[in-house]
Amino acid sequence: MSKLKNIIKQLSDKDSQEIYNSLIICNAEKSAYLLKFLREKQYSDSRIMEELEINQNAFYTLRSRLNEKIEEYLLLQSENPRTDILKKVASIQDIFFTKNKSIIVATLKKLEKDLINYDISSELTIVYKYLKRLHANSPEKYYYSQLYNKHVAYMLALDKTEDLLADYFKTLESFFIQGIHYKNTQLDFLCNEINNVCNLYQSHRLYVYKSAVNIYHRLFIDDDYKKEKESIEDVFNKVNNILDTYKQDTTYYHLRTVFEFLCYEYCLQQKLHEQAEKHYHEVNDYTSALLSNYGFYTFSPLFLYSKIERNRSLNTLADLYEENQVLFLEFENDTHDVGCTLIYMTYRAVVCFFVDKYDEAAKWLNNLLNEHSIKKYPEALLDVKILLALQYCLLRDEELYNSLVSSLQRQVRILGKDELGHITLLIKIMKVSMNEIGKPRFSKISELVEQLKKIEPIGFSVLKMIKPDERFVQQLCAIH
Repeated sequence: MSKLKNIIKQLSDKDSQEIYNSLIICNAEKSAYLLKFLREKQYSDSRIMEELEINQNAFYTLRSRLNEKIEEYLLLQSENPRTDILKKVASIQDIFFTKNKSIIVATLKKLEKDLINYDISSELTIVYKYLKRLHANSPEKYYYSQLYNKHVAYMLALDKTEDLLADYFKTLESFFIQGIHYKNTQLDFLCNEINNVCNLYQSHRLYVYKSAVNIYHRLFIDDDYKKEKESIEDVFNKVNNILDTYKQDTTYYHLRTVFEFLCYEYCLQQKLHEQAEKHYHEVNDYTSALLSNYGFYTFSPLFLYSKIERNRSLNTLADLYEENQVLFLEFENDTHDVGCTLIYMTYRAVVCFFVDKYDEAAKWLNNLLNEHSIKKYPEALLDVKILLALQYCLLRDEELYNSLVSSLQRQVRILGKDELGHITLLIKIMKVSMNEIGKPRFSKISELVEQLKKIEPIGFSVLKMIKPDERFVQQLCAIH
């Protein structure tokens, strides 16, 4: 919300009035009134909802639509020099055949300067290709040939870096789902490879790309990685300066969300809770896009875990259920992205569990098991099934519960891994909940929960979302 307020405050009176008028014309009166309230009043969210006579769900939707309308308006109004440069590059061939040599060279040299400034490598090779041809009969041909070769190599390095970034985060996702320890793994190799490629060139774009992986690696994989080079704060400052300098660069515009997410996680680790809240609100409105479109630049599903932890600490877990109805309204899940699908659908189920909607939670989990193939991740499959068994236990559906628990016990015996101790303990807890009554049930469950608390989950685990706390015990003891 803070981001939307900030954008609205920075609008000129003319722009604000034009957006307001366009909303009125389109019969979007409530969006228009929301714009006026945010620009001219200091109302709280609850006061705005009261004035507009809408509930929280409708307020989230209204806010999101207003943000989209403002962005559309600003996009239409802006004169993007980057787009202008690309149009000029597209017209080079026409200039090449219609203008004299001095004009063509002057035009190409101006384009060269602009393209270097914006770090647009592919179009820069076109400029050097024509400069090389124009100087075919002079000693400068060699000079432009060298520049052409250099920028072709740079363009390939840029493509390789983007591929390595995608490989890093897909590998990380795979390790997370399988519960593999990160330390001294392929992730270290990929991170080093990204840095080696990026360090070959002085490029602000390559610096931004390597910073995305370096910050993540230091926060979650190896906190000593490149510690002696730059502090994380310095990297954030340098990246933010680049993003501010090239505000109209489309890639940078979207990558700002990635660095807001990383800033949020960094502030959490440093216990800078007030700053963390600021970054949280900047990222939260873009949760759907973060999951859908940013998987090649960061491990975006991690934000769902952070959301649960934040709301648990604020005692507002129930708020997530209402928020999800709006936040993921237009979310299109990529069924081929098994990792994100697994975490997203489990998250939706767990949030239903938090508000005692066990039927709905079971539907999410059954859809996950029936419509998506996660059999190649047997440990993750067990976690999904134990979470489903927990819903059947709370629903007192003995037939489905018994069938699922029997299957789980067989699979635990087959896998025979120590890491599955939480599965065994949860089965014991549910059996007590189903079969015991009165004080013995409470004391036995409490004792088993204390054992469960001692287990440190690695990677994807039901314990990362559902904490074995007092409320968990009460839910299991509330069954009659």
